Amino acid sequence: MNFFSRHPMLVLAIGILGVSASAILVKYSQAPSVITAVYRLGWTVLLMLPMTFGNREHRAELASISGKLLALCAASGVFLAFHFVTWFESLNMTSVASSTTIVCTEVIWVALGYKFFLHGNISKSAVACIVITLMGSVIIAFSDYSSSGSDNILGDLVSLCAAILVAAYTLIGRVARKHASTTVYTFIVYVFCFATLLVSALVTGTPLWGYGQNELVIGLLLSVLSTLMGHSIFSWCLKYISPAFVSAAKLCEPVFAAVAAYFLFREAPVPLQVLGGAIIIGGVILYSRVEARESHEA
Repeated sequence: MNFFSRHPMLVLAIGILGVSASAILVKYSQAPSVITAVYRLGWTVLLMLPMTFGNREHRAELASISGKLLALCAASGVFLAFHFVTWFESLNMTSVASSTTIVCTEVIWVALGYKFFLHGNISKSAVACIVITLMGSVIIAFSDYSSSGSDNILGDLVSLCAAILVAAYTLIGRVARKHASTTVYTFIVYVFCFATLLVSALVTGTPLWGYGQNELVIGLLLSVLSTLMGHSIFSWCLKYISPAFVSAAKLCEPVFAAVAAYFLFREAPVPLQVLGGAIIIGGVILYSRVEARESHEA
């Protein structure tokens, strides 16, 4: 057993710091949101090429992939692409604290999607957690509107759309991952995500170049820290730590991101924002516990 397998909590902490950097890096970007996303996914696909095609089993799996699985991966990539664009755009319209907290409601939308599209069941306890979480989102929106007007509340709504889009990506992945390895699934999804972003930039007439080297560096850091060292680490941790704990640990992201935003951008959350954020995080933690308990009983 290697060092990381013996200390999965340390690895999880690294993953939390990695994803927490995402909002800060996007705030530093001066390029359009779609371009920031293009650079992030472009670097991700490039960095994954050796680990995907350098492995014989992965090459064989790619060569034998079915049309249905490919279609699922394509759909997942499209939803992920629009998630990136909408979330990055929300960070240009509202505070880091509001945007990162609202996008963490993903797990709630996954639960609703599981109920209505995958014919799953949601208990009364889970419904109560969903209502609590949505109340927190409403409080944040009210706080932003009261203090900054319609621009911030529009950013909150865009962040909410980003949460719903990434929930769709997660739900499709739940189905597709039954028939593909993690590496092959994520690689195909990232390729389609990158292609979708490229097409979006071309359709909207957004130039792909001319934003300076800083934007390329930001894209690389987003790829390494937030995608490969962030989300990939969470997937790895599921082998050693319970899914409920990993889900709850992800909620440290808005806390760390908000603290960093305060020192870097002087974005100080107002009391109602803190209250709404605490309610959202509490609701998601409660839901994670309810889900873990019901999974154990089943």
